Amino acid sequence: MTPPKKKATAKKAATEKAAADKAARKKTTGRKAASEKTAVEKTVVEKTPGKKAAGKKAEETSAAEAAEVAATAAAAAPETAARGTAAQGTAAPAAAEEAVATESVKLTVDTGPVPETETDTGPAADTVPAPDAVIDPAVGFADRERLLHGTHHDPHAVLGAHPVPGGIVFRALRPYARSVTVLAGDLRAELHDDGDGFFSGLLPLTEAPVHRLLVAYESTTVETEDAYRFLPTLGDLDLHLIGEGRHEQLWTVLGARPTTHQGVSGTAFSVWAPNARGVRLAGTFNFWDGTGYPMRSLGSSGVWELFVPGIGEGELYKFDITRPDGSHTLRADPMARRTEVPPATSSVVHASHHEWGDAEWLARRAEIPVHEAPFSVYELHLASWRPGLTYRQLADQLPAYVRDLGFTHVELMPVAEHPFGGSWGYQVTGFYAPTARLGTPDDFKFLVDALHRAGIGVLMDWVPAHFPRDEWALAEFDGRPLYEHEDPLRAAHPDWGTLEFDFGRREVRNFLVANAVYWCEEFHIDGLRVDAVASMLYLDYSREPGQWTPNEHGGRENLDAVAFLQEMNATVYRRSPGVVTIAEESTAWDGVTRATHHAGPSGFGGLGFGLKWNMGWMHDSLEYMSHEPVHRRYHHHEMTFSMVYAYSENYVLPISHDEVVHGKRSLVSKMPGDWWQQRAALRAYLAFMWAHPGKQLLFMGQEFAQGAEWSEAHGPDWWLLDPAYGAEADHRGVRDLVRDLNTVYRAAPALWQQDTDPAGFQWVVGDAAEDNVFAFLRYDAEGSPLLSVSNLSPVVRHDYRLGAPDDVPAWHEVLNTDAAGYGGSGVAHPDPVKPEPQGHHGRPASVRLTLPPLATVWLRPA
Repeated sequence: MTPPKKKATAKKAATEKAAADKAARKKTTGRKAASEKTAVEKTVVEKTPGKKAAGKKAEETSAAEAAEVAATAAAAAPETAARGTAAQGTAAPAAAEEAVATESVKLTVDTGPVPETETDTGPAADTVPAPDAVIDPAVGFADRERLLHGTHHDPHAVLGAHPVPGGIVFRALRPYARSVTVLAGDLRAELHDDGDGFFSGLLPLTEAPVHRLLVAYESTTVETEDAYRFLPTLGDLDLHLIGEGRHEQLWTVLGARPTTHQGVSGTAFSVWAPNARGVRLAGTFNFWDGTGYPMRSLGSSGVWELFVPGIGEGELYKFDITRPDGSHTLRADPMARRTEVPPATSSVVHASHHEWGDAEWLARRAEIPVHEAPFSVYELHLASWRPGLTYRQLADQLPAYVRDLGFTHVELMPVAEHPFGGSWGYQVTGFYAPTARLGTPDDFKFLVDALHRAGIGVLMDWVPAHFPRDEWALAEFDGRPLYEHEDPLRAAHPDWGTLEFDFGRREVRNFLVANAVYWCEEFHIDGLRVDAVASMLYLDYSREPGQWTPNEHGGRENLDAVAFLQEMNATVYRRSPGVVTIAEESTAWDGVTRATHHAGPSGFGGLGFGLKWNMGWMHDSLEYMSHEPVHRRYHHHEMTFSMVYAYSENYVLPISHDEVVHGKRSLVSKMPGDWWQQRAALRAYLAFMWAHPGKQLLFMGQEFAQGAEWSEAHGPDWWLLDPAYGAEADHRGVRDLVRDLNTVYRAAPALWQQDTDPAGFQWVVGDAAEDNVFAFLRYDAEGSPLLSVSNLSPVVRHDYRLGAPDDVPAWHEVLNTDAAGYGGSGVAHPDPVKPEPQGHHGRPASVRLTLPPLATVWLRPA
């Protein structure tokens, strides 16, 4: 290499003097880890640092010497190193910019190899001469203390690069680092170690350059972007909508979002914690020490934000929140889109890469309103349907099984993350994350996609009523009641030991409304079954007098919950055509499925749900079926009363998980009599249910007459269908019936087209209590009928005369639950049944049928 021919003697002398001064005055300032491990080694370390005194005094040098060193550094730096756009518009606070007359921080500037040129370009154009009074770049005492204790609301105003008189001050907080060097183009400037992980330096530049940091630890060196040079990732509109409680895609601005920001890849972290004195980010990327990752407060929104360059998918994280009393709490992200597998509780940085293949399904799902379409639902608990299967393994089995049985939809018990498996998912801590027990969020999307491509809709249980008290989750999230109501009587759920949401708070309502939208838009969910609606609607739900406070009108209605449910339903239906919301509401609340803008007799607008579980029908009909046939005559009304109110709402008839647990016995075990009678009664009941106005829902295991209650520990007793099992045919016969029920049901519009219209139903005989017989007609929109007759006594009734329309020349039996193939006695009508001109039951004609024992028969015009 040819040595340079020009070199300023004064410049050389000044550089050598600066290096000598630095070497003479250098002190050990790095913190010491108890295990002697560096903070960037990829192993977990125990950290027992000995922090330096917070106010370490900068070493003294004369103003002339400082100016000489600064001028040398500026002259050596190329012009491009000093140029760039300031990444933030806030100046350092006065506490961090203490002007002194005779103190400065010595910088070591490495300009790289000397250019092989005979031309000296001279000093950079954007450098400035040293001022008479030099700024101390070190973080001031007040800011230093707040940063170390996690109570600083605006770390970006202190850390990073900021213009000050005399140049640009650089500050970094890097615990356990041995040194920090600023890199900008060819400029290398080592910052002074101020102790306690703080590093600072003043460079004579006119603009803050786009810079990086070279951080040296005990055994490694890391080059990284400076997190404190970036603008906020949330815009003014986002913050406005959050403040108004109207950000319908809240998950796109809060939580952890891998993104490219100002041209740099990283993850944007943000969290709503309005009561916090400070928030820091802790995770695997900083060995759970948030000291060096303080977040900034975005004003009155209550949102804290930090963009961390270089952090990507798969990293674990939590928020280290400083409560109002100064104590700290480490919290999972309420908006986390992925979590660790329980019992671990960390949030996981996630970005979706699933490519959907269900465009055809989504395009046609809104063609027919749900209440006018076939809708039979198979309810299941994913984790126990086939224990041990992941989402992707379930995608290989579940769609084929459900499609074979003919159900139109599956309903998944809660999928959102929950810490206790025994809650079945009804005590949620991760409202935006599918449970990690079965795989990743993309794995769950794969399952939904597979179901859609098989022609099966996906409903999901959604739990906005309450949440558990786990100290790492939502309870007193930032040190005070936040997601829960501030009134302890309103906050504590009396039945489940959980906390109720504060539906009157805008941000909380936004959190839940956006969550409903999130599942529909991000996971293509076709419907939300909203759990425990009754507990939300009533202030006195499960509370004794004195344990609740009336609303502003003196009533017991929770007006905040009413407004929330109305907003949720209106938003979901507006944003996601074809999606249905379903209320599990166990009282006679007026207008659950009425439009929100239509007021009812009570003065309230409707809640806006699409469907409602008919809990009254379920309780009454199961009570009737549990009686011995000889006693059923005294309970006949329990099977007919549902038609008194059948059209007051849009109903689903549910035989759900709630009816086959906790000592209630399985569905077949509720039936009296011997094993043959139990199965016969079950088959007759299911056919009665499928013919009754309303949609159908059946819980897993009941489709093949499982005798035991359901347990989440082992799921359905699939071994009952093993051909090697002696009674396999009995169970397979019931499953074959369920398949045929769905097949005939879907092909017969009379059974679903006018479910919510009184014109779709007529009693033939509803008062035959002595015979235990129920007969009615169902009509489709064109007037074509289907006749359903149930004989719920164990005797054959020969030549049983029933009134019939006179415009049907003959009736053909399309389903008989007593068929031998189902395990019945085989009493059937193989030939068409012709009506006789003899009137009966108020009709001009009649038919004579042989009614099988404990059976339901369906007949259609031949």
